[in-house]
Amino acid sequence: MSFDISPPIHRGMTALDRNAFRKTVDVVAARISAPRTGEIRKYLEKNKMLLNLPKVHSVVPDPEDPQNGRLVLLGVQDKNNLSEEVANYLNTNSSGFVMHPLNFDYDYWTADDILKATLPSDLCETTPTSFTTTGHIGHFNIREEFLPYKFLIGQVILDKNRTLRTVVNKLDTIDTEFRVFRMEVIAGEEDFNVVLNESGCSFAFDFSKVYWNSRLQNEHLRLINLFQPGEVIADVFAGIGPFAVPSAKKGCLVLGNDLNPDSSQSMEQNAIRNKVQNWIRISNSDGRDFIRRAPVEIWENPFPANLEKPKSAKERAKEHKLKSQGPATNQPSPTTTASPPRRRIDHFVMNLPATAIEFLDGFQGVFAPIKHQAGFNEVYSTMPMVHCHCFTKEKEPVKAEEDIRERAKLSLGTALREDVTCHWVRAVAPNKDMYCISFRLPREVALGENS
Repeated sequence: MSFDISPPIHRGMTALDRNAFRKTVDVVAARISAPRTGEIRKYLEKNKMLLNLPKVHSVVPDPEDPQNGRLVLLGVQDKNNLSEEVANYLNTNSSGFVMHPLNFDYDYWTADDILKATLPSDLCETTPTSFTTTGHIGHFNIREEFLPYKFLIGQVILDKNRTLRTVVNKLDTIDTEFRVFRMEVIAGEEDFNVVLNESGCSFAFDFSKVYWNSRLQNEHLRLINLFQPGEVIADVFAGIGPFAVPSAKKGCLVLGNDLNPDSSQSMEQNAIRNKVQNWIRISNSDGRDFIRRAPVEIWENPFPANLEKPKSAKERAKEHKLKSQGPATNQPSPTTTASPPRRRIDHFVMNLPATAIEFLDGFQGVFAPIKHQAGFNEVYSTMPMVHCHCFTKEKEPVKAEEDIRERAKLSLGTALREDVTCHWVRAVAPNKDMYCISFRLPREVALGENS
């Protein structure tokens, strides 16, 4: 097929006019009887003469005899372009040729097709069709040269992605304090309240007030999978809870903190939404203050012993069904094994890649206030793991790890030695990668004995 089905060109359009995108292309069709459709279609497919276009039927009812006749559409606009063999076959097995119009409109073409037909030709090499989805919101970082066409771009993207209700463009860089950014609605509803699912949990939040990055879903899940039920997780920069809430749901106990009051409030609501509020303690404070405060607070006010793992919806339904059937007979009472209150922090999570390494100095002497408490050495026979996210400009993995280790050493006050791994998370920019360095907190640092 060599005919052109691209949309009409309207260079420089800034306000979308859907009616401007209409096109009719005439193709050759052979008239056949309905019972022979399968046989003839198979022959034409084998000989690569059957019309093959996305979202276009290659066989349609014959308007002159829709009950018994069919038009089989061919991939040519002139019957003289048929091979001699195919022409002879159709002359024998059809009742003649007609021209059949294919009518295309705005709905047929992709977002890329429409934008290449409307943007200036010098901008068509890389059309802005890539965006991040957060719930019903499509989020763009539109480059400066495309800004005069931002509303056109937004409307086209909204039209071509049925799950979206709002398209926004980021107006500035992420705020270094709360990790939020100003955004402009370029198409759809001005509704920033989203609901989405991740890691088996449901999250609701106002995207204009809190930080969320859907591209970190795999990293969230990777760390959550490291945590074991019953462990205590201290999430220093918890946001709305993408680590905290799923960890609690699997039976961990969580101290979740964020400096942004809107994030802390959303985390609390999401804990309730996922029925894990008893497994999460939420605070709203500076990350360094939280690091220094958390070990003392959980030592003095530990999580209670034998706090059962949160039940899933299926488990709750089964439990309700059993209760409705009345008490079971001849069933032994479940036994429980006594366990001490949970006053040990097993993991610190520090997902603030722009500056988290700078907060490692908060661990200097962090356990000094409680190191002489009875039972401390038994509870903390090993120190917690720290999982610190960061950026590096080094592209080679070996050099990237060297860079991250050196920066961590400067902040922490000593070199990392035990259980150290450096995990590549994702490329953020051409010369900027995100990593997570995990390590066992050096005991002498935690106890303030490294000076």
